[in-house]
Amino acid sequence: MEVGIIGLGAMGRAMARNLAKAGHDVKAWNRSGGSIEGVMMVATPADAFQGDVVLTMLSDDDAIRSALLEPGVLAKAKPGLVHVVAATISVAFGRELLAAHDAAGVGYVSAPVLGRPDVAAKGELNILAGGAPDAVAKVRPVLEVIGGRIWDMGPEAPTANAAKIACNMMITMAIEAMAEAVVLTDANGLPRERFFDLILNTLFGSRSYQVYSANIANEHYEPGFKATLGLKDLRLATEAASEAGRALPMLDAVRARMAETIAAGWGERDWSAMAKFTIEGGANTPQ
Repeated sequence: MEVGIIGLGAMGRAMARNLAKAGHDVKAWNRSGGSIEGVMMVATPADAFQGDVVLTMLSDDDAIRSALLEPGVLAKAKPGLVHVVAATISVAFGRELLAAHDAAGVGYVSAPVLGRPDVAAKGELNILAGGAPDAVAKVRPVLEVIGGRIWDMGPEAPTANAAKIACNMMITMAIEAMAEAVVLTDANGLPRERFFDLILNTLFGSRSYQVYSANIANEHYEPGFKATLGLKDLRLATEAASEAGRALPMLDAVRARMAETIAAGWGERDWSAMAKFTIEGGANTPQ
């Protein structure tokens, strides 16, 4: 298939590389340029919309709006193309995108992903796909290359955005839960590695606990996913909760803790650095 890629951060680069290796004809646009073996770089986002499928992996609502909506890119899309937005965006913007694509006659699938850059490099992302069944079916060969499993989030594309925001919210809650547990166990002489061995093999064996317990045990907070992006996703969760007319106290707590972590100068570290801030009582600056 002819596949366009918009956005070549760590995740977008891995996706583009895997699609090219799988034999797809890949054309990519990136605001800051760059190159990838087997991928043709194009001059404008509109050029990436001239194939069968285009995959967008930009950082947030504003980046997508400025790159695609404001320049009128959808009106220039090749007839029959389906646009897949794989980024984490707000539910409200997901609805706006759906309406804009319907107005332009362009197929639309929301397919945010679960997984860090190392998972993307292996083509093992979990993909939360929402959209019209025919549109999802058309892009499935592309999603199968970049993902290990495709999860059906239903025919309404913004549902996938709500699911992804909820997942990221729960990851931050898991990080904070482990940090607070370590405060108790450290204070009573139990090595972190021994405590994490216990919880990973009894109560909490999921990938999030595996990855972030290792970060906490080793005090290794080099970014896989920056704290600043984590705070952005928690803001999206707060907005979604407000739209639903509900208060979520655990969300409020982890959002405040993430904000404190960033204010302390740890915004460019992995979002699990929030645990270090909790364990050390917020008293230290990054090392």
